[in-house]
Amino acid sequence: MNTYSHARRGLVLILIAALLWGTVGVATKTIYNLADTTALAIGFLRLAIAAPVLLVACWCTCGRHALRIAPRDLPFMLLIGVTMALYQVCFLGAIPRIGVASATLITLCTAPVIVALLAAALLGEALTLRVVLALAAGLAGTVMLSWTNPSALAGRHAALVGVALALSSALGYAIMTLCSRALAGHYHPIQPMTVGLGAGALLLLPFALASGISISFPPAGWAVLLYLGIVTTALAFVVFLTGMEHTTATVASIITLIEPLTATVLAWLLFDEQLGLLGLLGAALLLGAIGLLYLGSIQQGRKSSLERTQPDLDSR
Repeated sequence: MNTYSHARRGLVLILIAALLWGTVGVATKTIYNLADTTALAIGFLRLAIAAPVLLVACWCTCGRHALRIAPRDLPFMLLIGVTMALYQVCFLGAIPRIGVASATLITLCTAPVIVALLAAALLGEALTLRVVLALAAGLAGTVMLSWTNPSALAGRHAALVGVALALSSALGYAIMTLCSRALAGHYHPIQPMTVGLGAGALLLLPFALASGISISFPPAGWAVLLYLGIVTTALAFVVFLTGMEHTTATVASIITLIEPLTATVLAWLLFDEQLGLLGLLGAALLLGAIGLLYLGSIQQGRKSSLERTQPDLDSR
């Protein structure tokens, strides 16, 4: 399979994962409507369901090498677990405060900007004017989205808390993406997710116990929790990591913009959530920020291609 085919396969796999993640917000709001529960409880149960499923799948796939991890890579896998726990709880906590659409848009549309900034700080990539403009547009869009759908909010304080939680979720998602990219190609995609999800579940366990976690869900609630744990977590993250083997972190975060689009459409269809004019302008700014990064990635790809072909031209 040539490089182009690998890249195309990576894009398709990440797109599939993003589509699955796009249903998380609606599924979570369904659980909130079915039972009196908390973001911490849902986040813990989601990881706790996914972890043993992944462990069995990892053992069946990799055999005795399932948990054979190089010591230098273990911190990255543990960090995936920590940031995944942060991402889960903060995102799920933002939903009842600002709604599915706003929480998803803020989280997923600011994440690529954060990825670009962290790549500049940690990997030495140049912080260009394009990235700075994207960051400004992303922050402005976030502020606009925080004032959408006021009827769903319990006041401006709830809105600010919801936006802060969504931004914290975006930070966790960004760090997880960078760690995933660092491990891509070195292990079977199921291995780092098995370790990471297990670590995330263990991290949330004492907090869940201290909060008096309840498992009194109706059958429909448990069905949705199983869907969250098995499909949108275990399956989706393995598919995502498989795609990351042939895709850069920034491009992967751009592709996942299909997630907020999916979540927004589902929230509109199922819960009658409205963004309003200001919200639509904010969403447009966020998408514009991603567009700037996308154009930059295209130009960088063309530049790299020219640099690779230049030696051949000179030799002639």
